Amino acid sequence: MRNRVDLVEIGMWVTPELPRTLVDYLSKSRVALAVATATDDHHLLMVNDSFCALTGYSPDDVVGRNCRMLQRDAANDEPRARLREFLAEPRQASVRTAIINFRKDGTPFVNLLYMSRLRAIDGATRYFFASQFDVSRSQPDMLSEYEAQLGSTLARLAPLASDAGVVVEGTLLTIATSAATIAQAKMMLANLEAGGDA
Repeated sequence: MRNRVDLVEIGMWVTPELPRTLVDYLSKSRVALAVATATDDHHLLMVNDSFCALTGYSPDDVVGRNCRMLQRDAANDEPRARLREFLAEPRQASVRTAIINFRKDGTPFVNLLYMSRLRAIDGATRYFFASQFDVSRSQPDMLSEYEAQLGSTLARLAPLASDAGVVVEGTLLTIATSAATIAQAKMMLANLEAGGDA
């Protein structure tokens, strides 16, 4: 893979351009997290252990690649449109959408994807920060716990990022932690398994 540094002590690969303070903090989170470049094909710079546990991919499998690889051949028309809009619109601070993803073993799941911008002091988007959660197989109380953990992660990330010359942008867009969210995810999976549009 391209231009990586082996950080054996925290068990992941990362490019040298990512501030070490961010890597240290994000690697310890219980929430599945990834950081990607803001340029080129938005390739992944790092993923944490929770991301690996969720997807089955190792850092070596995904660092240097675009996260769209997780979608495989799922249609994901609406979520893809929302993500393209977010990436193309610098004034949009964050996006949240449910999207069909696949684990390394081919098992599909509905990923509740949250993405936000990490900006340089001059306002330019420097990185994209993403969090993933398998909403398709969860219970509402697990989704509530994830929401709380992600909110806490974002709150603690802001001062660390600031010390590294990066501004965390966006807020956690609350999605109702209800049976309806879980039911919608299960319908997306059922539709995919039936061969319909995801």
